[in-house]
Amino acid sequence: MSATVQAGAGAANALLCVRDLSAEFTSHGERIPAVNGVSFDVGAGEAVGFVGESGSGKSVTARSIMRLEPEGSSIEVAGSVVFDGRNLLDLSEHAMRDIRGNRIAMVFQDPMTSLNPVLTVGRQVEDMLARHTPLSRRAARRRTVELLDMVGIREPHRRADDYPHQFSGGMRQRVLIAIAVSCQPDLLIADEPTTALDVTVQAQILRLLVQLRRELGMALMLITHDFGVIAGMVDRVYVMYRGDIVESGNVEDIFARPRHDYTRSLIDAVPRLDRTAE
Repeated sequence: MSATVQAGAGAANALLCVRDLSAEFTSHGERIPAVNGVSFDVGAGEAVGFVGESGSGKSVTARSIMRLEPEGSSIEVAGSVVFDGRNLLDLSEHAMRDIRGNRIAMVFQDPMTSLNPVLTVGRQVEDMLARHTPLSRRAARRRTVELLDMVGIREPHRRADDYPHQFSGGMRQRVLIAIAVSCQPDLLIADEPTTALDVTVQAQILRLLVQLRRELGMALMLITHDFGVIAGMVDRVYVMYRGDIVESGNVEDIFARPRHDYTRSLIDAVPRLDRTAE
């Protein structure tokens, strides 16, 4: 298999510049590579897609950027992750806490388990605001209601006092997005944000992400296993396979002229109305 891989927007203009990023898990004394020295850029305000099957290294790449170690696992990350001129891999955990949720935010793939079940959704938004902004408690409450309204939660004044179990899966994902954008991050990482949702709700969430990206001017890093999801949503795409980026480029060019066999397989897996069953 052959491939052409490009770094992306160019380090000089990139908000995020990742070079030779590798990640290895250690399990029972055995080292298991998950990401194999990948390099890519994300420009300010740019939407970039990462596509590949489960286990290709997409989510590990995202978590490595955020310095989020999977619970119960030991992971070693190497390379450089330069965000706005600073290598995140060199920062202390205290410094990273100031960046997570503030400059870089993440929407996780399972809205059923990502919210705290014993806190109201409003309290969970307010906690993020309290961590990263100087807003008073009253002002944080007002901002919380605004954020819930912005992501399409009806009656936000009332629903802010409800608990996660009182929301549908789609509404929980909207709450997670409200938390993620509460501090107007420069980069939003959405890791399979529609996996646990039905098709209709998936489309609503994807439209919401596109709308918020435009309104807030943030960069978007969208991670998915489905090429169909990123169509019309991102500027560039990186295709990951077994921990490597095997192809990258403008999304229209990749769809029209895929160069790697694996990329062609992913595109062929997208359902099409003009395709007849054999």
